[in-house]
Amino acid sequence: MNRTSMTLIGAATALAALTGVAALAAPDGEDLGSTSAAGRRPVERSTLVCPQPSVSDVAETRYTAFAPKGGEGKGGAELYRAEKADTGGSESGDGKDEGKDKGKGGDKDKGKNRDKDKKKPEPDPKPFAPLSTPGKPVTADSDSSSASALFGSADGRVAPGWTVQQTTSVAVGAGRGMQGTACSVPDTDFWFPGASTAKERQDYVHLTNPDDSSAVVDLNLYGKKGRVSSEAGEGITIPPRSTVPVLLSTLTSERLTNVGVHAVARAGRVGAQVQAVDEKAGGDWVSSVADPDSSVVLPGIPGDATAVRLVVLAPGENDADLKVKLASPSGQIAPAGHETVHVRGGMLTAVDLRDLTKGQAGSLVLTPSEGGAGATPVVAAARVTRGKGSKQETAFIPGTAPLTDRATAADNQEKGSQLSLMATGRTVKVRVTASAGSKGGSPVSQTYTVKGKTTRSIAPPRPKGLKGTYSVTVERLSGGQLYASRMLDEKKGKVPAFTIQTLPDDRGKVLVPRSGQDLSVLND
Repeated sequence: MNRTSMTLIGAATALAALTGVAALAAPDGEDLGSTSAAGRRPVERSTLVCPQPSVSDVAETRYTAFAPKGGEGKGGAELYRAEKADTGGSESGDGKDEGKDKGKGGDKDKGKNRDKDKKKPEPDPKPFAPLSTPGKPVTADSDSSSASALFGSADGRVAPGWTVQQTTSVAVGAGRGMQGTACSVPDTDFWFPGASTAKERQDYVHLTNPDDSSAVVDLNLYGKKGRVSSEAGEGITIPPRSTVPVLLSTLTSERLTNVGVHAVARAGRVGAQVQAVDEKAGGDWVSSVADPDSSVVLPGIPGDATAVRLVVLAPGENDADLKVKLASPSGQIAPAGHETVHVRGGMLTAVDLRDLTKGQAGSLVLTPSEGGAGATPVVAAARVTRGKGSKQETAFIPGTAPLTDRATAADNQEKGSQLSLMATGRTVKVRVTASAGSKGGSPVSQTYTVKGKTTRSIAPPRPKGLKGTYSVTVERLSGGQLYASRMLDEKKGKVPAFTIQTLPDDRGKVLVPRSGQDLSVLND
């Protein structure tokens, strides 16, 4: 046998020994030849955006930040103020630095300013509502009409399920009452089928860019006759770490009672929410709905609602025929005279459902009239009114995604919080946990059963020895699909001020492939 053959045999023997050791050293005894399985792990980082709360001089805003226990390692969460920019804003933001350079002295002063900046760098911005400990909420307040939009991120043990609630009380004037929203995750595509350009409404789309590069957004409007022409809504630039509020009535000359808004980021990503302000009937935030689907659930219509307006939009070219049902505490019923709704492709339809709840809290359920695959996807929202005449207040319920794992609602008080839990099919078992209070108290958990095709309305459990505000975590333990929402209720004189937030999953966990060693790469 020649030397070359001996060398090849030795190399093959060494390689066989190496692969044998690798196989024996496989972690946790996994079968490395099998297809890798996916596991759910706590997220390590999350980002939120909060819109500018109000421009009213009599507005007071409370922020509550919270993260459930369950994250890993160290970490923290912080929010920072976003610069306010015009719709045609440049990369530099709102132009403040440019204005400073236009004083006396021209280029000479510019040079001096640059030298000062080099010698005295600007201090780091102060974080707002910082959170470092999971399981206990942190609060912050603002009573300034110049309060800014916020953006920030959480990492480590407070990243899974990090939630920030923004609740604003407006004493008098347009939008008076309670306006609340859960700060949202930045994205590239949003639907808002509940806005308006009517004379009595001032609806703003708030676009906030949390990133270091500019975002460009198109705002497309839809009415009962289809797409509304609006060149002013195209190519809106949002500079880095800035916010742009866009008044909807400036995008079209048409006064439309019901408008659907589609916000699409052609570059970057943004947080987007609509603030609906009515001169006489209060107002609230309109959160984006879940992705278009052939079935839609709108959970948590209060039992004392005096009016409910359902707004449905079919984004595509095909018409949609939908069955409308109210899931009450005893089962599903069809509203008299509005058992079905027809929506033409690319158009918006609004239906006033008067005397809908008959004193019992419920949830609206929209399903295809004929069912089956290929049914037309739609988006929907409901405007809910409580009170009458000059004492009315309104809130909005968007079509939402099911709660498959866990959701969190922050900023609950000792009184005035109500949970709505809706099971679309089989009975669902749910655990509700009240956190420690922001100023003291210990957590409390309670388990509830929600019968299939019904809505159960409950006052969440309160922490023992509660001081301050607390957060509620809702966990689906078993059973069918679950939808949920939370209502905050606070009497303002004779006005029944309230706000409603839906509770989809809190993004606390993410699917992560379970990796293994692939020895086939050594066969090349």
